[in-house]
Formats: sequence, structure tokens, C-alpha cells
Amino acid sequence: MKANIFLTGFSGTGKSTVGRETARLLGWRYVDTDAEIVRAAGKSIDAIFRDDSEERFRELERRSLADACRGERQVVSTGGGIVANESNRRLMEASGLVVCLEARPETIHHRLTAQDRGSGRTEVRPMLDGGLDRIRSLKARRQQSYALAHWTVHTDALTPQEAAGQVAAAWDAMSRRGAAPDTGGDLAATVRAASGTYPVRVGWGVLRELPQRIKEVAAPGAAYVITDRGAYRHGRNAQIALEGGGIPAHIFTLPSGETSKTLETADTLYGWLAGLKAERGHVVLAVGGGVVGDLAGFVAATFLRGVAFAQVPTTMLAIMDASIGGKTAVDLPQGKNLVGAFYQPKLVLSDVETLRSLPGRELRSGWAEAIKHGLIMDEGLLRRFEQEREAVLALDPAVATDVIRRSVAIKADVVSRDEKETLGLRVLLNYGHTIGHAIEAATGYSRFLHGEAVSLGMTAAAHISRGMGTMTAAEVERQRALLESYGLPVSAGGLDRAAILDAMTMDKKTTAGSVRWVLLDGIGGAVTRSDVPPSLVDEALDVILGGNGGP
Repeated sequence: MKANIFLTGFSGTGKSTVGRETARLLGWRYVDTDAEIVRAAGKSIDAIFRDDSEERFRELERRSLADACRGERQVVSTGGGIVANESNRRLMEASGLVVCLEARPETIHHRLTAQDRGSGRTEVRPMLDGGLDRIRSLKARRQQSYALAHWTVHTDALTPQEAAGQVAAAWDAMSRRGAAPDTGGDLAATVRAASGTYPVRVGWGVLRELPQRIKEVAAPGAAYVITDRGAYRHGRNAQIALEGGGIPAHIFTLPSGETSKTLETADTLYGWLAGLKAERGHVVLAVGGGVVGDLAGFVAATFLRGVAFAQVPTTMLAIMDASIGGKTAVDLPQGKNLVGAFYQPKLVLSDVETLRSLPGRELRSGWAEAIKHGLIMDEGLLRRFEQEREAVLALDPAVATDVIRRSVAIKADVVSRDEKETLGLRVLLNYGHTIGHAIEAATGYSRFLHGEAVSLGMTAAAHISRGMGTMTAAEVERQRALLESYGLPVSAGGLDRAAILDAMTMDKKTTAGSVRWVLLDGIGGAVTRSDVPPSLVDEALDVILGGNGGP
């Protein structure tokens, strides 16, 4: 690995101060790409934006980074938007360790305000005009790119010296491995949660690599594959691959569907594992959709007080959502997911090729969650869904794998920052889910697939966003057109409005009778609001129930 450390992250996360301190600790040279740009241009960055253009600044930024990558034994602090350019990101990955410094928007706003006040600065920073709301919006748009760093250090509660110590420790850990962390190929993201760190891999035909990937994160003496009838072929292929890779593997096949996700089924699995003399050093693998992942994860979390667990999702919704984040649970007669635990897997391995076995309607439904990720955090991803629709829908190996990998990285990053939904970040993933879940409940989970219900919910949420002044009519129409182009519903007749409203009161985002809505602050930026008037909710329901999916 080339001896360089590149610090990325939003303005105000501490790149300059932490960079200088890290260079001091390692005895390396310190480079600030923004300072190099100012030197080359002979004017401040503010002046470059004002007198020339952002395009000119980005050109100078690329040159500055290229110059830095020619050297070694350097700590390089980069501009906040440098990672948005894929060629910049790949250049850094090829030239050393990329470390993202993270901080909450409130922390960033406080730091930048204090810096400007202390320096007597009078000009508004060109990318931060708009205060805290602008920081939230811009940071959300870049978050997917930040998530692709080799390592992340959260600086909110750290001194520059403490943060630098963590950066130096990351370098030490990676250099002792003799190579840079795995970033290419099928690695979509690395989840770094308090209860565990694990890779999320997305590739085409990667199921055959399962033994190798398992051995990278564990040394199991045996594996226990839990699948269902719908995914049996993939479960059997996983078992064959594991045995071919020297890992003895057993398989248990469940009936398909939510009715398997019970304590009774879990008890049966406990008996199966005990009969096979499963040990803590062994691994449980979930091969299938969300039901299999929830149940197998719950069993792994509780058998022997916790055995290693890996996710091999084979449905679109499981790849996009259920397999990442460590939520495990079983149902009770009183409701879904009432008994469970947060239990992170050791590995998530998603083989996009397995999606070819899905019925067309189920596949289309699954794209709703991926499109949602673009709507809430990544307009660039959304553009790809628009521009490459035919290739995506045809599951073109290169295009479909890449957009799924990019979407998965967004979910993984949010989970890393808010593992147990305590910081208000993970809730943003629920765009469209308040009304979507209510529609599912009101129809007895029988009329709509989950993604179809979420599509209806996103249509309603977009109307609410426009009514709250955070989306334009053109943006609402853009969302509607995209959902329709993927065969997703934006209106539906014959639904019981009263039943939907009643189901909304049971939504997990409801507190003291007030629904915490996830809305869009323009395409690519999500916000939460608790002040949505009931009349606007009624109008949004008119949109989807009355057959008018437009703005």
C-alpha cells in the first residue's frame, strides 16, 4: 500500500487540524489541497467561485489531487466535495488509505460559525449559503461518496489529537495487513456499527465465492444454511459452495412466507442446531428474502447467547434493506416483529444474478427501495435510474450490479451512523413508508407487494412535501414519472381511507399522536417534519386514492 493518507469529509469535520496532527504523529508531510489550489490560482477559493466558476475550481481541485498522489508519506486533507467525482475517489484509493472524518450537521454548523466568527470572515462560504439546512442538504447529497472511504472516524466528541490518534491507528492496522483495505470488486460498503463491523458485498455470480468471503471474517468449523422453499436452489448452491471450500454445511428449508416467522419455528431451529451440536465458532447463514433473514438472524442472536451470522439475500428488498442493519425478529399473534434484537452479521453477500429467478412483479417492486435511496440522498443515482432504465430493468449484469451497489452503500452508511435509530438519521430511510405501511395493513398484506405500497406512499409524501413548500411541482412530477416508468403504482382505487388513517396511528414514527413524516427537501435530500396538517394528509390520500398520481 502506498504510504499516503487522504482525509475526506464535509467542511467542518476537522480535516485540516486532524490532518496536521496526524502528520506530526507519523512524521509525514502535510498537504492541504485547498491551500494548493489557492497558491496555484493566486486568489482565494471564494474568489475562484465568484470570479471564475465552480467548474474552474473543480478543475484546479483535480490537478491539486493528482499532484499530491505522486508523492508518498503524506497526510492529505481534501475539499469537502472532492469525492463526488468518481475519478478523484479512485485516484485516492489507488494512492493510499482514504479516511472519512464524520460529524453531525449541528456539530459542523457550530464549528464553521465559530471559525468564521474567530477569523472575522465576512463572506458567506460559497457551498454553505443557507446555514444548517444547507449543510444537511448538501451533506446528504455527498454521503454516499463519503461512505466509500476505507475507514471512518466520527469527530463530534473527539479532540483533534484523539481523532488523529484514530486515523494513525487505522493506518497502522491496514499497513500491517500489507495491503490497502479491500475497496474494489464487489465491496459496496463497510458497516461500522457499535456492535460490529462487517463488509457488504454486491456482485454478479459471487455466490460461488461464499467460502472465501466467509473465511475472511470468521473461521467456522461448520455452517448452517437456513433458507425457504422459494430460495431453495440458491440455498443448496450455497451449501455446495461451502462444502467445496472445505466448510461442512447443513441446510434447513422453511415454508415460504411470513407464517414461518414465529417463536415456534425458532424453537424448531434451536432443536436442529442443538441436534447437530452447533457451536459458537460455527456460522448460521440466511439464504433468501427478508423473512429468512429476520428469523435466521434472531436464532443466531439467541442460540448459545449468540453465534456468528451471515446474510445471503436473494430478493431485491432483502438486498436493499432487510439484510443490512442487524434487525432480527419474529412475529407474535399480536403483531409483526414484536420479539427481536439488533444483531449484526459478519458478512452480507448479495449475488445480483440470483434476482433473475424472481417473478417480474416482485423484481419491479424491489426497485422501489433503490429508487427511494436516490430520492432521499443521491440525485446522481436517481439520474442513473432515469437514463439507464432499460438496462436496469433487464438486469444487465454491469449496470444493475453497479446501481444496486451504489444504493446499498447509502443504507450501509446510514446504519453505520445510527445503528439503533437513536440519532434521527435512520428514520430518513422510511420515506414513503408511513402511508405505505398503512396501505399494507389496511389491505391485509395481500393486495400490494411492499415496494408497490411504498411507491404509493412516496407519491403521497411528495404531495405533502410540495404542500409544505419543500418540493416543486416539477420535482413531484419527476418522481411520479420515474416510478411509473418502473411499473410501480402511483394511484390505486378501492382502498378504505378510514382503515389507512387508522393504521397510520400505529406507525412506529408516531409520538404522542403526532406522525413524524419523512419528506423531501428537493430531490436528493430528506427531512423529517412533525407539523404536517391533517388537511394536507387528506389531500395526499386524494391523490393516490382518486387516481391522480400527478402534482
